[in-house]
This record gives sequence, structure tokens and C-alpha cells, in this order.
Amino acid sequence: MNKAVWSAAVLCAAMLVAHAAAQTPSAAQSPAAAQTPTADLDALERALQAQPDDLKAGNDYRMAVIQAGQYDRAIAFFGKLVAANPNAPNAHLNYGFEYVDKIPAAGAITQVILANNALGEFTKSLEIKPSWIGYYTRGNSYLFWPKIFNRTHLGVDDLQEALKMQKSGPKHAYYVRVYIALGDGHWKMDDFDEAGKTWRAGLEEFPDNAVLKSRLASQGDALKALIDDAYDSNKRVDTSLSDLWSGQ
Repeated sequence: MNKAVWSAAVLCAAMLVAHAAAQTPSAAQSPAAAQTPTADLDALERALQAQPDDLKAGNDYRMAVIQAGQYDRAIAFFGKLVAANPNAPNAHLNYGFEYVDKIPAAGAITQVILANNALGEFTKSLEIKPSWIGYYTRGNSYLFWPKIFNRTHLGVDDLQEALKMQKSGPKHAYYVRVYIALGDGHWKMDDFDEAGKTWRAGLEEFPDNAVLKSRLASQGDALKALIDDAYDSNKRVDTSLSDLWSGQ
């Protein structure tokens, strides 16, 4: 990695650290952290060991880990879990999310390593079993990287795959996220016509969505501000997957 790219990476990571400090209490400061005893994490880990590919169990464990601030423990646990169950796609997916969950608590340079590790696990999950959540997750993740890394087009490719999948089955409310992110990806690549086309297609499917309405009602600097805010490193990334089984 040349000096310019490395400097950009460190800057990006430093911004992510700043966003976490501004938006999220540390484990030491959070009253909820004291409410997740080690015994609870032990029980959640046993449940995952019994069913390593259980997406919800993995999500529940990660949410408890965030409350406890036990990121290193969870990363080590998921590492062993995927080593013992290398063909469990959801285990790899949750492992990737665990790296993302640790980002707010990590040092600046470590941020880049964690982000790359997360992408690696998302990719392994997709290699084992292509899925809507896998393509959406990896695709959306690529959109957070600065242009210097030239990853936005990869995000667009993944989001297009997710869109194909969601069109082939029953409609879910959370599918609107693909239209939003895919349009944002096109916009980030300066393909403004395709961005608008994608958002309009999404609004036809989800006519009450406020985010799509705001994208289409804005232009120029106002639209840029909306999209920049959506991918603002000063905001903590919500990695909960509860919408997938809450009927949303």
C-alpha cells in the first residue's frame, strides 16, 4: 500500500473512532454493560456451539457482546466457531459483523484491519451460500469506503445481485434498503441518472418510504448532504439483523 493510500486509510479509521466516541458510550460508561454478566455470554455461546449456523442466535450473541464490550472474546469465539464449522455461512456472516461491531472500540490503524477482516468473512459466507443478506451486507459495506479505495463499484455489483434475489420471491419491507443503497452507490459513482432511476423504482415498490422521497426531492448540495450523512463515519453502524425475523 503506498503512502497516500495508507494515509487515507488511517484518516478514515480515525474518523470512525471519532464517530463511535461521539455516538456510543464505552463499555465502561454504559450501564447496560454491567447488565450482561459473563454467565449470559457463556449461555449464548453454548447455544451457538449447538447450532453454529443459527443467524438469530449469532445476532443475539453479538448484541449482548456490544452491551458487555467483550469484543475480543467474541472475535476469538467466532474464530473457533468457523474453524470447527467452516461451511456454516451464517457463522461467517456473524463473524464479519463482529469485526464491524468492534470498530468503535479499536485504535485508528486497527480500524482498517477490522474492516478488511469483516469483508473477508462476508465473502466467505457468500462463497458457501449466496444470500440476499450476504449480498446486501457486503454491498452496503463497500459504500462506506472512501473513493480512493475504488470499492464502490463492487458494492453496486453486490447490491444488484441482492435486488435480483428479492425480485424472485415474496416482498419484505426491509427490501427497500437495497433500492436506497443501490441508488446511493450509483450516485457515488457519478451516475446520477441511474441513481434517480433506482430510487424511483424503489418508491414504486415502497411508496411510503421517507428516505426514498427525500432522495428524489433533493438535488445538488442538498442531495449530497443527505448521502454524506447516510455514510457519515460519525454515526455508529447498526448491525442488528432483527428486521429479518420481526416481519419488517
